Amino acid sequence: MLAHPTLDKLNAMGLTGMAKAFNELISNGDSEQLSHAEWLGLLLEREWSWRYDRKLAARLRFAKLRQQAVPEDVDYRSERGLDRALFMKLIGGDWIDACQCRLKFPQKCRSKIPQLCRSG
Repeated sequence: MLAHPTLDKLNAMGLTGMAKAFNELISNGDSEQLSHAEWLGLLLEREWSWRYDRKLAARLRFAKLRQQAVPEDVDYRSERGLDRALFMKLIGGDWIDACQCRLKFPQKCRSKIPQLCRSG
């Protein structure tokens, strides 16, 4: 199999992530033991993640965030009255799965969004 024409075709079709994965698989000696389905799965997974990363990077650029904030950097010593245990519980997201939201929406919105928790 000729690798160069295949790489050119993948790039021409806009499958850059798949082309990079193909190039890495060709240069890796262990990849000869993979079946066709495994090869295809690896190529598709790489293309999917490459596109997702590209979309995420574009969204982050568009958001124009001024700071790189992470929950781990919150200062609990200041006089804001933050409860560390409650904050960590909210970060975990278990309250979403348990449907413990307390958002109130007008009735017309509730009928359009059935997955919203209607408690509270």
